[in-house]
Amino acid sequence: MKPFLGPDFLLQTETARTLYHEFAQPMPIIDYHNHLLPDQIAEDKQFENLTQIWLYGDHYKWRAMRTNGVAERYITGDASDWEKFEKWAETVPQTLRNPLYHWTHLELQRYFGVTELLNKESARRIYDHCSALLRTPEYSVRGLLRKMNVATLCTTDDPADSLEHHRAIAASGFEVQVLPTFRPDKAMAPEDPAAYNAYLDKLGASAAVEILTYQDLLLALRVRHDYFAALGCRLSDHGLEQIYAADYTEADISAIFAKVRGGAKLEPQEILQFKSAMLVFLAELDWEKGWTQQFHLGALRNNNARMLRQLGPDTGWDSIGDFAQAPALAKFLDRLDTQDKLAKTILYNLNPADNELFATMIGNFQDGSVAGKMQFGSGWWFLDQKDGMERQINALSNMGLLSRFVGMLTDSRSFLSYPRHEYFRRILCNLLGNDVENGELPADMELLGQMVQNICYGNAKEYFGFEPVAAPAPATADVQ
Repeated sequence: MKPFLGPDFLLQTETARTLYHEFAQPMPIIDYHNHLLPDQIAEDKQFENLTQIWLYGDHYKWRAMRTNGVAERYITGDASDWEKFEKWAETVPQTLRNPLYHWTHLELQRYFGVTELLNKESARRIYDHCSALLRTPEYSVRGLLRKMNVATLCTTDDPADSLEHHRAIAASGFEVQVLPTFRPDKAMAPEDPAAYNAYLDKLGASAAVEILTYQDLLLALRVRHDYFAALGCRLSDHGLEQIYAADYTEADISAIFAKVRGGAKLEPQEILQFKSAMLVFLAELDWEKGWTQQFHLGALRNNNARMLRQLGPDTGWDSIGDFAQAPALAKFLDRLDTQDKLAKTILYNLNPADNELFATMIGNFQDGSVAGKMQFGSGWWFLDQKDGMERQINALSNMGLLSRFVGMLTDSRSFLSYPRHEYFRRILCNLLGNDVENGELPADMELLGQMVQNICYGNAKEYFGFEPVAAPAPATADVQ
């Protein structure tokens, strides 16, 4: 019997153990998509206790606690930090076979050296030990990133964001490269005219462009896109239910924009046309700069109306959706490819029933210009667990080239989430090791080891083209 979370955790064969310990484990981390807060990195934040760094904003844990019968007061309410942690500790033993059980104990081990299982009885000891460490200089936010061997991370940022914290980080000489990612979801969300117009005012102010017409909106977005690029941004990101690919004309979109800018509510078809036009424009901007565009597809969000009113979005009321993905996705990518304006693209799928769909879709638009130009992204959100990762890896292996995969990301709001890269690397090495032991792959450690290192680090470094950048002056546009 192997010890729980021992050195060979998830590694079932000697080949898997060799691949992980000799090739995967030493590689630095490129975390090209996460939701970490750049202001906390800029100020090198010091968390006071384990609850603050571990439970604040973690809707994975919140969902488990609710399922375990924990009252909302101890989750997002006014209970003390210790009371919230105690309720989480009582929940942890009930998470057996949920990835939270693995992640929780991996994080306790890797960051704090805690090998004791977390439960009601051990809660106080673990809380006090970890909280004391968190108050030491080595456990500041930057210290935690160093501890996990993070080389580059990309935050997720709105086009109207000042990026002042990214500028401060770059100017500080911090050895971990921290870059912004352009996430323009609010710029293409006209469903609520009042909220949308308030956002357009904010975007216009950030770009020094008065947004009165659709062309003004495009100019403002281009200005901000340029500004993000000046601070080293190499990726955009979109969080969508599905790709939008309705037919439209420029005259249609100009009229639709004038209508919503005037405060009128749009019809469903007008919303679909507007989103479709915006996606194409933004994709063309990415192509012009050689960026990578990311599409996170398939989440059914904010399903609990009562709790959405009470707590707001991103608080644990989302699920996998069953949207039709293929026709619009193919139409959108084909439109860009036909114009020779298809940027490097990563497609993330949230419904495992669509894994093979996504894995084959990327093959339709590989053009030989870049190895792995079109990527089937790693297991995302509800699928970033052992079964979800294995199914994504197997679909990609069967339908494409696993060897060109850009690997794992955290997609997390927590600075304690970096063992998820270790989790992925162990799963990858175990799959390859089993294939070798079964005679399905050659026992060529040089060949396999290079592939593992590329997936864990090398492919992402080459694909995104990360380079150190200096902090430039703010970019603006002249209003004509």
